[in-house]
Amino acid sequence: MKCFRCKSEKMLTTTETYFTRLNNCYIIIENVPCEKCQECGEIFFSANALEKIETIIDGLTNLTEKVYIMDYAKTAA
Repeated sequence: MKCFRCKSEKMLTTTETYFTRLNNCYIIIENVPCEKCQECGEIFFSANALEKIETIIDGLTNLTEKVYIMDYAKTAA
């Protein structure tokens, strides 16, 4: 895979933290699998990982807390 940002081919398979805001809540999902460019640091999540993230977030839309922190491996299964 090539980095979309800098075009480097030095990509590392790793995990990163996904952070987003939904309405007035902050959602943090740790240990999300991704590809990370070793040159510029750009992070790329696969379509599969993004679908699972969307499913996780959809399950949180009716809750009323302010911050959610969860582990991808435990919630994406």
